[in-house]
Amino acid sequence: MANHFGETLSRLRTKRGLSQQELADRLHVTRSAVANWEAGHRMPAASTIMQIAQLLDVEVALLLATAIEPHKTPNVVLVDDNPIALEGMLPVLQEALPGANVIGLSGPAEALDYFVAHPVALAFLDIELGKVSGLNLCQELLRIQPNANVVFLTAYREYSLDAWGTDACGYLLKPLAADEVRKQIPKLRHPVSGLL
Repeated sequence: MANHFGETLSRLRTKRGLSQQELADRLHVTRSAVANWEAGHRMPAASTIMQIAQLLDVEVALLLATAIEPHKTPNVVLVDDNPIALEGMLPVLQEALPGANVIGLSGPAEALDYFVAHPVALAFLDIELGKVSGLNLCQELLRIQPNANVVFLTAYREYSLDAWGTDACGYLLKPLAADEVRKQIPKLRHPVSGLL
C-alpha cells in the first residue's frame, strides 16, 4: 500500500524548510513520531493532522484525504507547453503505462503546483518550455519530490548532454513511441511498481 499521507507530509514539510525535528518540536511530539508518519508506520490522530495543516499552511481536507484514501495508482505527469504535442503524447503514455494515472500539464507553474499537492512517480518533461527551461524545472521538481523520476523529452539531440547534467534518469526523442517509454521503466533511479 502506498504511503500517500507520509509522502505528502514530507513534501510539505520540506517545502516549508522544516526538518523532522523542527516539525516535531512545534507539534510537541518526538522526531521519531514524525519519521514514523512519513515512513507510513503510523498515522497521527485527527487533531494532530489539524495542527499539522495549520503549521504547514495547507487545507486540513488535503491532509485528511491523504490519510483516509491512500494513493494506489502511480501518478505520471507529462509537461509540455505545446498543446498539440501534449495531446499527441498523452495517449502514447497511457498505452505504454496502463497501470499509471497519466496527467498532462501545460507548463512549469502548473507542474510545480501539481508536484506540491500530489505524489509523482515519473515526470516526462519537455526541455523547451517557453521562458523556463525543462532542465531548471527538473531541479525544482526534484527539490520538492526527491524520489520522483524525470525523463526528458525533446526533438533535438543536441540537448542530450545538458540533460545528463541534471538528476534525470532518462532522455527520449520526439515523436514519443510506447516501446521507447516502456524501455525507460527498468532504468528509473527510483523503481515504481504498477506502471506497466
